[in-house]
Amino acid sequence: MSRLLLVLFVLAATAGAVVAYGDPDRIVQARTKVSDMLQHRTVRPVRAVQIERGLGGEFALRAQINGVHVPMVIDTGATSVVLTWETAKAAGLPLELLDYNVDVETAGGHTRAARLSLDRLAVGRLVERSVPALVVPRGQMKTNLLGMSFLDRLESWEVRADRLMLRGYP
Repeated sequence: MSRLLLVLFVLAATAGAVVAYGDPDRIVQARTKVSDMLQHRTVRPVRAVQIERGLGGEFALRAQINGVHVPMVIDTGATSVVLTWETAKAAGLPLELLDYNVDVETAGGHTRAARLSLDRLAVGRLVERSVPALVVPRGQMKTNLLGMSFLDRLESWEVRADRLMLRGYP
C-alpha cells in the first residue's frame, strides 16, 4: 500500500511540474503514463493451480500441510479434508490429544475420525489457514483427501476435459 502511495505521489509531482511548464505534449504524455501505471497496478496476480487427471481418473496432487509435503486426492464428495494417521504424524499434528468421535464413511467402510484444524494447507500458490480437517485412525485409509473444507474457500474450481482448475481469491 505504501509503495502505491509513493508511486502516486511521484507521478502527481511529475504531472504537476509538466502542467506548470504548460507543454501540451508533455501533459498528454504524463496523463498516459499515469493511466498506464494505474492500470498495471490494479491487476492482481491470479492465484490458480491446474491439476491433470491421473490414469485412474483421479486428480492427485502434492500439498503442504504445516510445511510437510503430502500426497492428496481431490474428493468433492468428502465434506472435509481427511488425513491418514501417518500423514497427521508426519505433519506434527497433536495425535495424543485427538478424540475419535466423528462417524465417517470411507471407501473401505465405516470408521471414526477426529476433528482438528490445520494451521496451514497449501496447494501450489493457494494457501489457506485454519482449515477444518479430520484424521482417521492408523491403517483406516491409504489416501489423504482434499475435500470441501478446503475447496469451499476457493473462488472457483472446475473440471474441463482432463484438467481441474483451482482458483483462489486475489
